[in-house]
Amino acid sequence: MTRANYKNWMPKGMVVAGACGTGAFLALYLFFRLSGVLSGHWRMILLALSLAGTVVGAVSTLWMTILYRRFSYDGKRQLSRRIIEEVASHVDLPEGGEALDVGCGSGALTIACAKRSPGARVLGVDRWGKEYASFNRPLCESNAQAEGVSNVSFARGDATHLEFEDERFDAVVSNYVYHNIPVRDRQEILMETLRVLKKGGTFALHDIFSKAKYGDMEAFMQKLRDLGYEEVRMIDTTKGNPIGPSEAMWMGLSGSAILLGKK
Repeated sequence: MTRANYKNWMPKGMVVAGACGTGAFLALYLFFRLSGVLSGHWRMILLALSLAGTVVGAVSTLWMTILYRRFSYDGKRQLSRRIIEEVASHVDLPEGGEALDVGCGSGALTIACAKRSPGARVLGVDRWGKEYASFNRPLCESNAQAEGVSNVSFARGDATHLEFEDERFDAVVSNYVYHNIPVRDRQEILMETLRVLKKGGTFALHDIFSKAKYGDMEAFMQKLRDLGYEEVRMIDTTKGNPIGPSEAMWMGLSGSAILLGKK
C-alpha cells in the first residue's frame, strides 16, 4: 500500500541549493588561493569574500539540514507530525459539519482533522506557490487516499481573500501559514479566516505569534472577546509540547502558539 508523503517543511531543494552554493564559494576560495591569476589588493578581497561565503553557506546548510531532519515525518524527532497532531487535537466537528484548513500544504492537518471527525468534512485550501513547488493538490489527494480518508477535499485558495461566504464553516484551522505571507498587518488575515467561521464554531490557528510578526496579540485577543468570541486563549507550543524552549529558539520558532476560541 502506498504511504502518505507529507514532504518536509524545510524543502530539500533549499538544502541542496545551500550545499551547492557553499561548494561554489569554496571552489572560488581555493582557486584564488592556489592560482596566480590575481595578486595584491584584489586577491585579498576576493579571498576574504569567498571565504566568508563558504563559512556562511556551510553554517546555513548545516542549520537547514538539521531542520530537515527534525521536521521529517519519517525521522526520529517527527516534529511536523507532533505539531499537526497537537493542532488537530483542538478540533471537534459536529456530525455533518465542515471545517476549513487554510494553507493546507501537503494536506497533513486537513487529513488529521478529518480522521478525528469521520462524520464531518474538511476542505483544505492553498495557493501552492513556487516556494514549495513539491506541494500541490494532487499530492494532497494522494495522501488522503493513502491514509484511507475520504471526507476531505482540496482546492486552490488565497488566505488573504477567501472565496467563501461569511459563516460558512463549523471550524477553521491553520498551521504555520500566515507568518509566511508578506503583508503589513497579519491580524487582518486572522480576521479574514474568522470571517468564514459560523457562530458557535471553533478555531485553532497555529503560527509564530511574535510581536514583530503580529503586533500586540493580547490586544487582538481582547478585540475578539469584545466582538463576542468566547474562550479566546493562546497555548504556547514551545514549552516542550511539542517544541522545546531551546529548540524553538535556534530553529526560529520562538513565539509559536495555537490561537484558540469559539465564535
